[in-house]
Amino acid sequence: VQLQASGGGLVQAGGSLVLSCTASGRPFSTRGMGWFRQAPGKERELVAVISSGGGSTYYTDSVKGRFTISRDNAKNTVYLRMSGLKPEDTAVYYCAAASFATAVTITDRYDYWGQGTLVTVSS
Repeated sequence: VQLQASGGGLVQAGGSLVLSCTASGRPFSTRGMGWFRQAPGKERELVAVISSGGGSTYYTDSVKGRFTISRDNAKNTVYLRMSGLKPEDTAVYYCAAASFATAVTITDRYDYWGQGTLVTVSS
């Protein structure tokens, strides 16, 4: 699976962005998908995950109520809608495809990773 993430950019605090991740190659619709982020000097952290059919999602506490993960299997695309952005959301955001269909929260279960897209939130 090849993953191409896009949609990052510079936004003011309180603003919104929508990240997209389009997959090609092996079947997309059978895999759980996730968004992760890595801020400068910090470890990569899980942001949100979604099951293969989209019926199950998980969010890290810091983004609950502000971010929404969704997917369109017909378009082989997973989205991360971000609103109420804060400076602490600044990071490189990565999408990843899991080796399972469920909403996988274990980083090691993700086999394929996109190249990352930078989100910068100014105060």
